[in-house]
Amino acid sequence: MRASLTSIMLTFPPDFLWGVSTSAYQFEGGEPPNQWSEWERQGRIRSGDSHGLACDWWKSMEADLDRCRELGLTSMRISVEWARIEPEQGRWDRAAIERYVEILSAIRKRGMRPFVTLHHFTHPLWFEKQGAFLQQNSPELFATFAEFCVQHLGSVCNDWLTFNEPNVYAVFGYIFGEFPPAHLHSVRDCAVVLAHMHRAHALAYDRIHRAQEKATVGLTVNWIDFKPATNSPSDRLLTFSYDAVFNRSTLQLLNSGSLQFPFGALAPDVPEAVDKADFIGLNIYNRLHVRSGWGQDFLSTGGIFTPSHVPQGDPGVLLPYGEACPEAVIPAVKEYARLGKPIYIFENGVPDRSDRIRPWVLVQSIHHVAKLLYSGYDLRGYFHWSLIDNFEWNEGWKLRFGLYELDPVTQVRTARPSAALYKQIIRNQGVSDELLGSFSEQPATGSV
Repeated sequence: MRASLTSIMLTFPPDFLWGVSTSAYQFEGGEPPNQWSEWERQGRIRSGDSHGLACDWWKSMEADLDRCRELGLTSMRISVEWARIEPEQGRWDRAAIERYVEILSAIRKRGMRPFVTLHHFTHPLWFEKQGAFLQQNSPELFATFAEFCVQHLGSVCNDWLTFNEPNVYAVFGYIFGEFPPAHLHSVRDCAVVLAHMHRAHALAYDRIHRAQEKATVGLTVNWIDFKPATNSPSDRLLTFSYDAVFNRSTLQLLNSGSLQFPFGALAPDVPEAVDKADFIGLNIYNRLHVRSGWGQDFLSTGGIFTPSHVPQGDPGVLLPYGEACPEAVIPAVKEYARLGKPIYIFENGVPDRSDRIRPWVLVQSIHHVAKLLYSGYDLRGYFHWSLIDNFEWNEGWKLRFGLYELDPVTQVRTARPSAALYKQIIRNQGVSDELLGSFSEQPATGSV
């Protein structure tokens, strides 16, 4: 699939998918019996916010699907909430499955192709209490859930993602302590969790294909562009280590079934994961800068920082979100293209309440995707994160990623200028030279 020459490497083919990505916990609302609901009850959300109704999608998401249709979207990525479908081990909630059938049918009715993520950071509390993906039998438990979903939702969906960002789930839950279960510096646990999640992916891959002849199955990886602060050997070595451990763990397991050093010595091999993907999803947002050193500051940050002079979105509660970096799609795609699988950009965006930098990120990111496509890389779709403001995990309502602004209290949606911009790009099947010229200059540095 190659781009057209109608514009200088910027026009996309007609079958290229334009979409938005979402997740169950961040959009549906309510209190499903999962580990994040428990985390919130414990007062662990850094912003102090409650997700409450979130975007109220469990009761009514159809109006937002109409907004998707108005934008001209041809695809949409959602996730299903395992804790709604299997709230107790072995007990399946038919009403929850029926609601997801309604949701997926509504997406298809509006002319969009649905992609369903089976695990987007959340799972039932009973699974968490058993040890989640540290436990030996976790891959089997997840594969059973995946098979049930495909058996009951396969009439309205053919495209499945087993996991969203296993690298983020493992690193944030077992090294940084930012996500449940909040283990700190547990490198061995992180490695084991990564191995078990990819074994779970492999088992689910096989079962989904047995259950549905036309299924395609993949997973997503979060890619961060790590940049050394200086050209010193110590800065470059630390940057290389972060890059290898965070960005390439899924690549390593799908290629060879093993993790590289140091994780390889701590986790079991997963030979069954080799080549178990019909496509790869990449979630690409930012660049983080890396500086080696010693002392308390280094111990607390790992040497990761965001310079004040670089373009960036709104900061989180405690730290900057990172440098806004549209060109990060280039190394991410080139690296994962080594697997020889179709690639989707399943998440891309920036936290930006005032829409001051999002238009530049949107235009420039899609411009880079177009150039990669024209160069021969098998890119099948671009999905923005996200349609409307969502509950952003520990940051709560502090970080706003939506093309539409959301008032969580009144549930009123207000289109940001970027919504019209994305609609224009989709209508034109790409970024025109005129539009690219309008957003060629890097926005003002710093954050608000």
